[in-house]
Amino acid sequence: MSDVREPALASRLRLAVVRLNRKLRAQRTGENVSLTQLAALSTLHKCGPLTPGKLAAKEGVQPPSMTRVIAALEDFGFVERSPHPTDGRQSIVALTERGRAFVGETILVREAWLDRKLTELSGEEREVLARAAEIIDRMAGNE
Repeated sequence: MSDVREPALASRLRLAVVRLNRKLRAQRTGENVSLTQLAALSTLHKCGPLTPGKLAAKEGVQPPSMTRVIAALEDFGFVERSPHPTDGRQSIVALTERGRAFVGETILVREAWLDRKLTELSGEEREVLARAAEIIDRMAGNE
């Protein structure tokens, strides 16, 4: 496979990752949560409580947009705000028990879908994907 031009490989890999991500994101739990809201929940799940500004920065959105996302997630009962311990102008956003359960359920639904798809592959194909997952993680800086 050394004759594959890097731009062609980059394009194929990018498209494959985007398509797989789209399929995974389509696996939903039934709540009417937007993908932006789900991304914010996932970040809080991974990183723990954050200020709205730090959450906005991690998600690559403007703070006013994140304020609307947080308000909607509060309405769902998935997050709660508490005063910042040292800066009275800020708050801390954290998952509620209901929010943690929702994220956990979403992960289970998506992984169950992916597990079903993996069972359709040969053992050799699964081995290749296991190695590819390690490489992709390394490329993403998640060594």
